[in-house]
Amino acid sequence: MNFKNYKINCLLFLLSFLVLTACEKDNASVQAQTQTAPEVTVATPLIKEVTDWDEFTGRLYAVESVEIQPRVSGYLQSVNFTEGSIINKGDLLYVIDPRPYQAELDQAKAELEKAKADQQLAENDLARAERLFNTRVMPEEELDSRRNKKLSAIASVHAAIAAVVAAELNIEFTRIKSPITGRIGQTNITKGNLVTSGDDNSNILTTIVSLDPIYVYFTADEQSVLHYTRMDMAGMRKSSRTTANPVYLRLADEEEYMHKGHMDFVDNQIDMATGTMRGRAIVENPDLLLVPGMFADVKLLGEGPYEAVLIPDSAINLDQTNKFVYVLDENNIVERRQIKTGNTQGSLRVIREGLTKDDRIIINGLQRVRAGIEVLPEESTIESSTVIKG
Repeated sequence: MNFKNYKINCLLFLLSFLVLTACEKDNASVQAQTQTAPEVTVATPLIKEVTDWDEFTGRLYAVESVEIQPRVSGYLQSVNFTEGSIINKGDLLYVIDPRPYQAELDQAKAELEKAKADQQLAENDLARAERLFNTRVMPEEELDSRRNKKLSAIASVHAAIAAVVAAELNIEFTRIKSPITGRIGQTNITKGNLVTSGDDNSNILTTIVSLDPIYVYFTADEQSVLHYTRMDMAGMRKSSRTTANPVYLRLADEEEYMHKGHMDFVDNQIDMATGTMRGRAIVENPDLLLVPGMFADVKLLGEGPYEAVLIPDSAINLDQTNKFVYVLDENNIVERRQIKTGNTQGSLRVIREGLTKDDRIIINGLQRVRAGIEVLPEESTIESSTVIKG
């Protein structure tokens, strides 16, 4: 090999080495960039017609609640119910010894008979006096006296009749009956004890609460009250003061809102101590599952139906008081977007402001991203969730 060929071969080798080195550097650069770009899952929001249901915490109350107290005094003769059972209106609950009141009734009836006899005598005396007065034998003063005696006798009869009625009422009051249908509590006084009439709470024999239907009371803050009022003024949703808007209940051990009712009362002022207004719904309770005193989650018809932008709650971030999501531009660069949220619809959240139906939001891999970086997106879709029917 001559020197010239040797020189050419060296130049070719050097050129090949430089080209190979440049390619390796480019591949390493691409690989480094690929390794630094985090992988995320992105999707566009779900657009769906929804109805908002506002959530509250309520407590159940009986529509009717009665404290049974004696209206007459006496010794308790019998207790005629099973504690904790369902009783009907008119069922006999207690019997107080009626014998003293029967004696009073017998005496009142005797006084009535005497008063009637006195009235008859006074009427006969007046008739004779009128005949004698017409023959000029009896003076007018005596005639007036006989008339007054008759009027007094009539008044005595009326008083005696009233006494008989009062005595009969006392006899009736010795048999204490249920004024409503519902569940009865325990008896506070047992057979053989003396009970006394009066307004003292110590005289309460037992209590009865109605169960079907049942009330649920809950409170709404001032902002919610204003929101409902403005929707009513705009014709978007009628006020619960004038319309039986639907309500759903869920008990502590229930996943779904299974108990349906409707609004029937809204208070007339804001409570200055709490800044809330009280509302009430009435709920059918045929299986008697709902019990006064229970807590229940309440959903009240809010706004809708309307077309909403929906995303998973897991895609929403919180920075102090601001809520935001991460969206991608056309170059897969992460952008932070502040949003305003609404109510939930199943597992999804309504977005009131900040997103459109075409935005690509990051729904998975949020812990690996920040605003301004490039990511490797994997396209996905947001599935529809179950919405309460009503």
